[in-house]
Amino acid sequence: MTPKKVEKAATQNSRSPVAPPTAPSAPEARRSPTADGAPETGTPPQAVPPPEAAPSPQAAPPPEADPSSGAVTESRSTSDDAPSPEAVAEFRSAPDAADRARLLEGTHHDPHSVLGAHPAPGGVVFRVLRPYARSVEVVAGELRAVLHDDGDGFFSGLLPLNRPPDYRLLVTYEDTTVETEDSYSFGPTLGELDLHLIGEGRHEQLWTVLGAHPRTHQGVRGTGFAVWAPNARGVRLAGTFNYWDGTGCPMRSLGSSGVWELFVPGVGEGALYKFDITRPDGSHTLRADPMARRTEVPPATSSVVDASRYEWGDAEWLARRAEIPVHEAPFSVYELHLASWRPGLTYRQLAEQLPAYVQDLGFTHVELMPVAEHPFGGSWGYQVTGFYAPTARLGTPDDFRYLVDALHRAGIGVLMDWVPAHFPRDEWALAEFDGRPLYEHADPLRAAHPDWGTLEFDFGRREVRNFLVANATYWCEEFHIDGLRVDAVASMLYLDYSREAGQWTPNEHGGRENLDAVAFLQEMNATVYRRNPGVVTIAEESTAWDGVTRATHHSGPSGFGGLGFGLKWNMGWMHDSLAYMSHEPVHRRYHHHEMTFSMVYAYSENYVLPISHDEVVHGKRSLVSKMPGDWWRQRADLRAYLAYMWAHPGKQLLFMGQEFAQGAEWSEAHGPDWWLLDPAYGAEADHRGVRDLVRDLNAVYRAVPALWQRDTDPAGFEWVAGDAAEDNVFAFLRRDAEGSLLLSVSNLSPVVRQDYRLGVPDDVPAWHEALNTDAERYGGSGVGHPDPVKPEPQGSHGRPASIRLTLPPLATVWLRPA
Repeated sequence: MTPKKVEKAATQNSRSPVAPPTAPSAPEARRSPTADGAPETGTPPQAVPPPEAAPSPQAAPPPEADPSSGAVTESRSTSDDAPSPEAVAEFRSAPDAADRARLLEGTHHDPHSVLGAHPAPGGVVFRVLRPYARSVEVVAGELRAVLHDDGDGFFSGLLPLNRPPDYRLLVTYEDTTVETEDSYSFGPTLGELDLHLIGEGRHEQLWTVLGAHPRTHQGVRGTGFAVWAPNARGVRLAGTFNYWDGTGCPMRSLGSSGVWELFVPGVGEGALYKFDITRPDGSHTLRADPMARRTEVPPATSSVVDASRYEWGDAEWLARRAEIPVHEAPFSVYELHLASWRPGLTYRQLAEQLPAYVQDLGFTHVELMPVAEHPFGGSWGYQVTGFYAPTARLGTPDDFRYLVDALHRAGIGVLMDWVPAHFPRDEWALAEFDGRPLYEHADPLRAAHPDWGTLEFDFGRREVRNFLVANATYWCEEFHIDGLRVDAVASMLYLDYSREAGQWTPNEHGGRENLDAVAFLQEMNATVYRRNPGVVTIAEESTAWDGVTRATHHSGPSGFGGLGFGLKWNMGWMHDSLAYMSHEPVHRRYHHHEMTFSMVYAYSENYVLPISHDEVVHGKRSLVSKMPGDWWRQRADLRAYLAYMWAHPGKQLLFMGQEFAQGAEWSEAHGPDWWLLDPAYGAEADHRGVRDLVRDLNAVYRAVPALWQRDTDPAGFEWVAGDAAEDNVFAFLRRDAEGSLLLSVSNLSPVVRQDYRLGVPDDVPAWHEALNTDAERYGGSGVGHPDPVKPEPQGSHGRPASIRLTLPPLATVWLRPA
């Protein structure tokens, strides 16, 4: 069959010329991806360089006109059943006025039904929306057809084909011609099951379907974009690949799910993007991707297309971490702020220093203050806008993986602070994301957080709950995080938190409990523990809420099931014990209960004893500076307090800088005062002594199961002297599962107490010092017991035997059976 020419339209619609895009000056528009995703400056929208073999459109012979088709071809084979001229004449290829207006206004729910290739009377109609283009050709095998310029960036043509072919577009701009696939020739990247789970709020791997994902789709490399915006009238994709003009990239609505989706061929890793959302009132807002897994470095706010290529080396760690329940294992935590621990270091540079430092001090875990992206550094990460993206200030997501991997290979677990309670009001982020309250509660009284000027999540909305639950497990699965310390739990649990009468509405039972938040926390904990064996969740909860660490299926006296956390910060112990230590020793006898009261409730939850960042900022002074007296007494009190803390039932957490008695408060601007450990500094030995003590505390702690194995079992603790208020003395026994003992004795007065008698079990032949905070190597006075201490048959403190000790001043001594 001989080729047959289709004649060109005799007339063309008028089209106002649109200037081609120029290189934008905004920082967000500085890169444009090539076909493989590598950024290249100056490439036009969706630029894919044409192959060398592609013929120049200017070299094509001039075709003849066909007033009905609106298209031009060079040559093609037709079948004998070609459509009649009458049928062709009745169809117009250009979009109708309604579709055209909706596409230009960004309010079209189904652009794929208009754009792309579609069967039509007389053949197949091709429609393309390419702002700034001078011409567009369809290339399908040997067929080349110039589409009709319909104005405002629209191009169309009717080709006498039996069905839509595989085709590409040859788009000519003012100074270049590019060849690319058509976004509107592809099916959705989300399946029906994904959409069902999203609608049910049960997609536990939500990050795998929403956001931006480089992939091969229908045989073509590109990036699939998807965003949840149920109130939007339309969503368009804007980025460096289209010079931040989303007109040519409208997304399709995937029904009642509220998800909008678009696959863009040729866009790859490194491309910047945002979503251009048309609000219900018709106005537009440009938003970062809530599911972005990478962001620009603040203060820039664009999302970045990203894919991980990291190969983990911590399989042994992951296999081993679930062997012992965390509450029955050693758990000593070093809390730090990554950006200021050693200011200026990247994730990879931190990986060369942090594991060695923490390993040397003997901590079992680090706890990282929030890592998720946040616009304001002064928030320390607690006002998050990028819940799925590690902050770009220190490197890429794979760089962060490298740091976690390095810590694991050094035998150190990684906890991170997670902030699901609230988010900031930045207009480019989550607040009224699609023009109406979406992530926040619709009731302004419920939405506004009174303390921080932020917005609280709507925990009752299943899609929002899904966003947060999936986020919790995302960090554990994608970054191998070993535990989440959940921030501000109390603010979530109570409807009247920081609110006066009239500023809150009771729940359906007339109570003050936020039932939606309770259900969310239970679901989050259950999901994280089910999907990630060996992971622990930790609640920063400052009230007496019943059952924070109780299983979710066990109801307590209040009628609620437990929240399901593994551990809870013991804020009461922290406040009481620091208040006691701040008193002059002569007055401590009147505050003795502040040190003993914690044992009244020590087994009501699984506790962590936290000396965190919150206690060394905002005028609260550093830990050593809270202690009264001169410099020697301050350091002695600090050493005694730390040993008391390490021996007390519960896990330990210490914030950076306190391990070497930093005198100044922490500042995120410059971090710890490392110069205090410079040998050239005159008082370096004082600070080094405290750090040496912390190292030895951890060494003995890890080696002695009595200090950690029964932290949640009352049988693991016995008071020996809990009522010696006049002496400022506290003495107790810790016992492991095999009955092995450790005796901890604290003398928190500045006098040496000779022949101090303490009752002990009569089956221990002798005791020896395992640790003494008054040792000279720590900066103490050296009062101690170099030789084993043998018990005497004289009863004391309700026990048949006793030992006589010389108690050093402002010190804690640990003794073990010899």
